[in-house]
Amino acid sequence: MTQKLFLVKTLLLFVTLSLTQFSNAQEKVKVTGTVVDKDAAIPLEYATITFIDKSGDRLPQGGVTDFDGNFNVDVYKGTYDIKIEFISFETKTYNSQTLNGNLDLGTITLGINSDSLDEVVVTAETTQVEVRLDKKIYNIGKDLTTRGGTVNDALQNIPSVSVDVEGAISLRGNENVRILINGKPSAMAGFDDTTIFQQLPADAIEKVEVITSPSARYDAEGTAGILNIILKKEKTLGLNGSVNATFGYPINNSVSTTLNLRTDKFNIFNNTGVYYRKSPGNAYFDNNYFSGTYDRIIEDREYDRLRKGINTNLGIEYYLNDQSSITGTFFGKWGDDEDESESISDRYIDDALDSSTYRNQLEGEKEETYQGSVNYINNFNGEGHKLTADLQYSYDNEDKPNNIVENKTFPTNELVESQRIFENQRQNEFLLQADYVLPKGDAQFEAGFRINTQSSKTDYVLEDFDLDTQEYYLDEGQSYNFDYDENVYALYTQYGNKLGDRFSFLLGLRLEQTELKGNAYSDYLTQDELIEEIGVDFDPNFDKNYLGLFPTVNLIYEIGNDENITLGYNRRINRPRGRYINPFPSRSSTTNIFQGNPNLNPAFANTFDLGYLKKWDKLTFNTSVYYQKETDAFERIQQDTGNTNDDGVAIIRNQPINLATDERIGGEVGLIYNPTRKLRLNGSFNIFRFETEGFYEGVDYGTESTSWFGRFSAKYTLPAEIDIQTNGIYKGPTQNSQTENDAIFSLDLALSKEVIKDKLTATFNIRDVFNSRKRNSYTVSDSFTSDSEFQWRERQFTLSLIYRFNQSKEDRMKEKGRNNGAGLNEEEGDF
Repeated sequence: MTQKLFLVKTLLLFVTLSLTQFSNAQEKVKVTGTVVDKDAAIPLEYATITFIDKSGDRLPQGGVTDFDGNFNVDVYKGTYDIKIEFISFETKTYNSQTLNGNLDLGTITLGINSDSLDEVVVTAETTQVEVRLDKKIYNIGKDLTTRGGTVNDALQNIPSVSVDVEGAISLRGNENVRILINGKPSAMAGFDDTTIFQQLPADAIEKVEVITSPSARYDAEGTAGILNIILKKEKTLGLNGSVNATFGYPINNSVSTTLNLRTDKFNIFNNTGVYYRKSPGNAYFDNNYFSGTYDRIIEDREYDRLRKGINTNLGIEYYLNDQSSITGTFFGKWGDDEDESESISDRYIDDALDSSTYRNQLEGEKEETYQGSVNYINNFNGEGHKLTADLQYSYDNEDKPNNIVENKTFPTNELVESQRIFENQRQNEFLLQADYVLPKGDAQFEAGFRINTQSSKTDYVLEDFDLDTQEYYLDEGQSYNFDYDENVYALYTQYGNKLGDRFSFLLGLRLEQTELKGNAYSDYLTQDELIEEIGVDFDPNFDKNYLGLFPTVNLIYEIGNDENITLGYNRRINRPRGRYINPFPSRSSTTNIFQGNPNLNPAFANTFDLGYLKKWDKLTFNTSVYYQKETDAFERIQQDTGNTNDDGVAIIRNQPINLATDERIGGEVGLIYNPTRKLRLNGSFNIFRFETEGFYEGVDYGTESTSWFGRFSAKYTLPAEIDIQTNGIYKGPTQNSQTENDAIFSLDLALSKEVIKDKLTATFNIRDVFNSRKRNSYTVSDSFTSDSEFQWRERQFTLSLIYRFNQSKEDRMKEKGRNNGAGLNEEEGDF
């Protein structure tokens, strides 16, 4: 018994000594210090301190500096090489430091790395591309031709993206593209009305993500893919910002400011712009009719669009701790626009002029848009484990008074028609979403949900002028209401991992429930009378539900550090929007109207994308081929309604319909070449072929066509440090079942000079140098032919002045390093 007790005591003593020894071996010490800029004597936030174990038994340990440049790191006892690093600064190393107790390294000064200085300047001044598993990221850089321009002008210079003369945005020639702002649907995107991008300044953009193979994380909307516009949010220490003033002819005047105040707990940022612009445009139509009163009508139209208003985006980011933050933002836009069009129409019978009319339409638009959002992000560690949550509400109210007067000018002078229209549109949007990311070594798991509800109400009142009583009266048959709701509920999950050193994959599945509800009604007509007045043979009231699974597969094979191959597959949906399903006809013309189609169903598409990227020191080469097959694809057709206006002119209706299939195959190639510090070249080329099949009301609207578009940009530094840049865009001819569009070529030119170093820059810009950005079309239908030319905006000259304060080049380079190290508010993580 005594022997057993002795053995137990001996064993306990051995265990106790072993645990004590192990505890001593695992004991930590504290290392402190401060990192500052050697030249400016200011603290460097988010500089990294790394402890590399000399024995190789432990993984590297470390931390980052705080707002005041201080660090406080707990490290296991041992011998280490200590590295202090900050991007664009020289690295400082303390070799073979034995840590047996707490150590204060004092003040550590870092100087600018001259080699890195050159690299960062070049990177900042050119558009760069990064390839991820599910997207390409284009950092806009200092594109001179967009100075003083709008978001649309900036998008013109993104490969794969094209913007037509009316401002419609396409991706690889397909207009069914989803626009996101900072990764979310936004009132800043104008509730799917992209004309707002003709008003927001291009300088507000930091980068654009072209997502042609979206992962399950993203909304399945947009059969062409997604454009995610990331707006700037400065994070430099203290108060800093810029003021941008633009003066242009035709009138294009604006002032915008970017302000940022950063403390150790808060980051307050604001972008505000005030603008006053006039955009003259023109159109010409030569229509020949196979039946009706007139054989030919030639219409010459002039536009004068006035845009004036203010928009602001204010945000406050509060750092709860080193890992989490909460951000509240408010966006507001107040606009008072006015569109005036003047049309002269000559009407012919047997090649002889029969009559002429003059039509004046003055349409106003007073708009107020508000959006409030709250974002929470929690980085559980520095390895990508995080949770984000977003709550967002948007409201938009538009009043559109419209006055139309038409007079006959030949052979007599008399009033033909006068109308007053009062239209009000109100839209509400609610968004709630959460995303969770859990990395495990090379693997990464993600899951999340999104609830997105939208509702819109349109009230439309038309008053006609009575030529006998000389008074306006309510036209009960043309006054209506239309309510539309779109609700989307989504769940998703995805998983990514690496197989070996070179192959990675990302697999995802998204479940979406879509509810589409429409209700057309009148205060004066029965439902049957309303349907007859609209002129459709189906009920404009609907309640549709769609439940769909949307899988995604993204693969990447890394041939080398700067060379890879990607392959992606995804299924997408294209939901009809308000204008496309509003059954009431437009009033912009008595003979050419646009009318939505409440019977329109969503389109679904399957897309495959194969890409290749190769980077050299001065050249980046990027290419891809893609294939897409879409069912129930949208197609806009023109039809003779069978009705005529009061003058006996046939009324032509432009309406969207569902066709059977739309098959598209294409390829694109892009090059970014920076041979010297003075010369930078950027070019891209996209060619695609599509084939559409389908019948509507017994008419075959199938067609096939090949088209292409390309762009080329060159920037060169002249003597006296004057930068010159040209951007050329060529869009090849296109056609659908009824219309052929001619090719379009346009050229932009800009000159820029830094007047006060790091403070004031002046840029002179000519957009559309040859005044050639016009769409020429020829349309053939069963009842008419139409030869037309349309120019949304004439050639424009602008002078832009940008004044920056507390934003020297060195500050901006340091900020690049902080952003790379901070990790709190980066966009959604990518595997």
